[in-house]
Amino acid sequence: MAKRKQQEDKPSEGDESDSDRSLVDVDFEFFDPNADIDFLALKRLLTQLFSADAESFLLHDLADLILAQPLVGTTVKCDGRESDPYAFLTVLNLHVHKDRPSIKALISYILEKSSPDSVLHSKLQALLGPNGISSSDHVGFIFSERLINMPVQIVPHMYRMLADEIQWALDDNEPYDFKYFIIISRVYRLSAEEAAELQASSPRTKRQKQSEPPPAAGVYPFHPEDEYIRKFATHTLDYTFTHAQPRDSEAFGLDTGGRMMLVPATRLRDLATALVEAYPQPS
Repeated sequence: MAKRKQQEDKPSEGDESDSDRSLVDVDFEFFDPNADIDFLALKRLLTQLFSADAESFLLHDLADLILAQPLVGTTVKCDGRESDPYAFLTVLNLHVHKDRPSIKALISYILEKSSPDSVLHSKLQALLGPNGISSSDHVGFIFSERLINMPVQIVPHMYRMLADEIQWALDDNEPYDFKYFIIISRVYRLSAEEAAELQASSPRTKRQKQSEPPPAAGVYPFHPEDEYIRKFATHTLDYTFTHAQPRDSEAFGLDTGGRMMLVPATRLRDLATALVEAYPQPS
């Protein structure tokens, strides 16, 4: 049985103006992770999350860990329980699973990528280094990824459910008593020339012109909710992928990278509330 169902109106393809735009009703259902169905789709979403550096991780082991805790975390599907998930959100306890090869690789990656920020790196060394990883200050790694056409409005409900499920797990004396959460997401960088090209090539509706500023040079998140998550983070760091392809004037596609955010566990429910307010479900 689904956790809950949410209906969204999605614009149909090929329409150019707000007045002519038709909408398609899509039902999104929220499920617990299912080891019998979700493995391959989760691996694909993990590959998308870690992007150019996905080869640094044993993604099959991460997927196994995620699917081994079906009472914590959420997948989102459109065609019932037997279909592939289009999005997922969950948390793994890095301390509890510290001996798993995939978690060892993930911790090593976190410490490596945080090194340019000495304050963040020192904090993470204290939490995840040789001494910290054996302490009682546990760190949860929140995995959150979705296909590109999935609306952001599904995210607040997943975070709210995660906060609920962590509390229920704690009520049952399960090891989900976290001090901090680490969230890794993806960003892209626009040069001034790329921003100008993007503005020239992307037709903007009247509503967009009134409500959204044109693109400018800078760093942008792939997922808009990251701008709200970082407000609850004590530290945020954008970093370059280890295996990113060299870029020159002839490079094709976006210049992508990663974003790491460290969020106190006590702020998770506040974060979920802020996301619900920022991205309300259409009435």
